Amino acid sequence: MSGRNASLDAAARLGPGDVLRVGAAGLRSRPTRVFLSALGIAIGIAAMVGVVGISTSSRAQLQAALDRLGTNLLTVGPGRDLFGGDAELPEESVAMVARMPDVRSASATAKLEDTAVYRNDHIPEGESGGISVLAARLDLPRTVGLTMASGTWLNAGTAKYPAVVLGSAAADRLGVSTPNAQVWLGSQWFTVVGVLEPNGLAPELDSAALVGWDAAASRLGFDGHPTTVYTRAREDAVAKVRDLLAATANPRAPNEVEVSRPSDALAARQAGDRAFTGLLLGLGGVALLVGGVGVANTMVISVLERRAEIGLRRSLGATRGQIRLQFLAESQMLAVLGGVGGVAAGIAVTAVFAVIQGWPTVVPVWAMAGGILATLLIGGVAGLYPALRAARLAPTEALAAP
Repeated sequence: MSGRNASLDAAARLGPGDVLRVGAAGLRSRPTRVFLSALGIAIGIAAMVGVVGISTSSRAQLQAALDRLGTNLLTVGPGRDLFGGDAELPEESVAMVARMPDVRSASATAKLEDTAVYRNDHIPEGESGGISVLAARLDLPRTVGLTMASGTWLNAGTAKYPAVVLGSAAADRLGVSTPNAQVWLGSQWFTVVGVLEPNGLAPELDSAALVGWDAAASRLGFDGHPTTVYTRAREDAVAKVRDLLAATANPRAPNEVEVSRPSDALAARQAGDRAFTGLLLGLGGVALLVGGVGVANTMVISVLERRAEIGLRRSLGATRGQIRLQFLAESQMLAVLGGVGGVAAGIAVTAVFAVIQGWPTVVPVWAMAGGILATLLIGGVAGLYPALRAARLAPTEALAAP
């Protein structure tokens, strides 16, 4: 007799395939409710995967830019003197910095005060569009890592004549996209010989019009004092060079010199992005929690509506454990549907945003796997109470329900 009971128990057990079929049947009977409940989960997962993906893509773009431009660029500029006035770098500061043993190259620009550039000579003086005019040395592209979008950089010949290279933003504001255009600079005509690509480490050059060092001195009243010295140090000696730059650039008054590392500003921006990402992840977590509450509510209502079904299954031999398993399976499948949809939506959002920004599309595998695991956890927690409630129903009580 005991052997017969054991065989009946074995026959009554539900295999994994049976559990999935029973759970799927419960979901198929209420497609609209299932869709709306899964949508709540999907929104939370999509928000979290999208935030992680966009943040990771942004960091990948920044890292690619740093790999291309290098983190060994230092800049030297004038600070304040003892009386609070504007200090000045010596004319020979570039040559002195270039002679430092651990410096690979050094170049400079100088801001030409009271000099502006316009598209033509009919534009009022106050409408310069925020474009600065800089005197530039010929070796500036090699030191800073500038590349040309069109045209050429200044050379030994054009640097002596009224020729100008425009930064990317300056070219957009002036409406110039190709060389050979004429611009009104310093109350005289200059010919555009090139347009620069944007530069992440020297964004001040993007909104500048750059003229030759000699032309600035002969035509625009330039006194020869640089305002920014760009220094490319050896990768293993950046800290050492940074400590010595102020005293080298201005030995008489090193306290009047400001030294900075442009890549530090990019790293600080990245740290700020990470803090903002944490906030958005928190909001995504709240959305996911709301979705979990929606799943729990759906399953509770399902138990109430299906009391007759539960009673019938119990009368036909289904155990409390099988009833529990059925409703837990429904809850998990409902959550996984939302999770898969949310991961797909998050990847799509990341891809679209990255393409618009010109970034590489990067979605970490851990973010996708974490999204699915989070839905399994949410589904288990949300479905636990309804499953226990369904399992507690006695067959006679359930069948007697209206």
